[in-house]
Amino acid sequence: MKAVQKGFTLIELVVVIVILGILAATALPKFVDLRSEAATAANSGVAGAISSSSAINYGACAANNFAGPKCTALTTSQTCAATAALLLQSGVPGTVSVTGTADCSGAAITASCTVTANPAVSGSTDATATIICTR
Repeated sequence: MKAVQKGFTLIELVVVIVILGILAATALPKFVDLRSEAATAANSGVAGAISSSSAINYGACAANNFAGPKCTALTTSQTCAATAALLLQSGVPGTVSVTGTADCSGAAITASCTVTANPAVSGSTDATATIICTR
């Protein structure tokens, strides 16, 4: 009687290892760059929060004839970081910086501010926040 052996042959094991190596080589570059994509998403999120809080502030000011406690006056030239700190309830997160000047002193209706990530994260892109000036 012949004994029946069960298991994989060496060729089958080598083929599986080669296939796994090819899959790993094609998937690895996608996962290497996740940190810069996360920083870019954080920039966009903070810029969106600044823009939407500015729109809410403008709506509250317009509803109250641009006066009162619910209206944050944005009628002067100040740094974007100070403006963002006024608009955001919890302030600007420490992982990003808001740069530029929110110049609402002249005939400007809106001002643009740039949100950049921590310089330690390379490859992230900046985002722009639009601030609506109040009169």
